[in-house]
Amino acid sequence: MTGIDHAGQLERLRQAAPVRVSRCLDACEQANIVVVQPSAAGRAKGAHPVWLGLVNDAAATDDIAAWVRAGGPGLADPPAVLELYSIRPPRRPAAGSSREVMS
Repeated sequence: MTGIDHAGQLERLRQAAPVRVSRCLDACEQANIVVVQPSAAGRAKGAHPVWLGLVNDAAATDDIAAWVRAGGPGLADPPAVLELYSIRPPRRPAAGSSREVMS
């Protein structure tokens, strides 16, 4: 997406947690997507990854980073504004099923 400081966004997120970058998570129309993984302690409390889409502004990135620093999924409540960014993870095809790929 143009007009977005991707390098700045990554740096703010990297200050809060390890970050992996992917080209597409099968929901490209909702880029930038951030998937916040729970820590081991969060997983022990039953937390699951949280998918956030259309994260294209510094304020949302900063809200995500602050939430992760506070403990993230399972350990800290996310800022209420992040509910606006919540998306469903795309469904993955079952193992062995065919899938049409468009380029």
